[in-house]
Amino acid sequence: MTEHEPNPPQQQPPPLAWVKTELARHPQRPDPMNLIESIFTDLSEIHGDRAFGDDPAMYCAFARFDGEEVMVIGNLKGSNTKEKVLRKFGMPDPEGYRKALRAMKLGEKFHRPIFTFIDLMGAYPGLGAEERGQAEAIARNLREMSRLRTPTIATITGEGGSGGALALAVADRVLIMEKAIYSVISPEACAAIMWRDASKRAEAAVALKATAPDLKQFGCVDDVVPEPGDGAHENPEEAAKILAERLRLHLNELKALSTDELLAQRYKKFRNIAQFYTE
Repeated sequence: MTEHEPNPPQQQPPPLAWVKTELARHPQRPDPMNLIESIFTDLSEIHGDRAFGDDPAMYCAFARFDGEEVMVIGNLKGSNTKEKVLRKFGMPDPEGYRKALRAMKLGEKFHRPIFTFIDLMGAYPGLGAEERGQAEAIARNLREMSRLRTPTIATITGEGGSGGALALAVADRVLIMEKAIYSVISPEACAAIMWRDASKRAEAAVALKATAPDLKQFGCVDDVVPEPGDGAHENPEEAAKILAERLRLHLNELKALSTDELLAQRYKKFRNIAQFYTE
């Protein structure tokens, strides 16, 4: 380089919010099923929504947690290309949400605490899903989860996107793993709407405030679960162990409350999420 040549522009590192978005989508990151199998025992899967069919993107099962009978629910993403296509990359159809609600109602009936695990970009947006009532299924889950008369704990394990995630997350306690994100829209879709340029996804990630610390500050989540190393993908077993400890802590706190106290606190929590001012 001669003295007259300008210095090459320095490439700026991506913002932390986008780095965490990429970590939340890491292909080796443990998905809900990996965590469920590591934390719970005696899994007995429930199939079908009793209305249309059995959505392979949604997993529901009776299980045991430290010997206690519980209900576990999580979306499934698949571990290879064939499974990912079958499960629509973890995006449930309406029958998936109706199956989840059926499982929640069983958990309520038998007084079992309910655990949900969420890692999805959103509900499946296909024509068939819309024809079968995707919006209604999500809306019904929101209403019914708010009324469940049993302790409920939701965990965002990777990417929690839009109403598809919220339909499993109207819970007494909402946890999020340290490198996970939770937002009404993906950074790419947000950039396409706001700037008409999906390449501005990193700027959108910052603006969305979708990372765990921001969500905790706004009251959208109740606890941030630490991850080993640079993310859960580096040590899935340790990540599951840390998460199990947090789940145990929150479950014990919820079990100390009466049913009326659970419902009152749940209602108050969701009424006050992300309020910036009061009159």
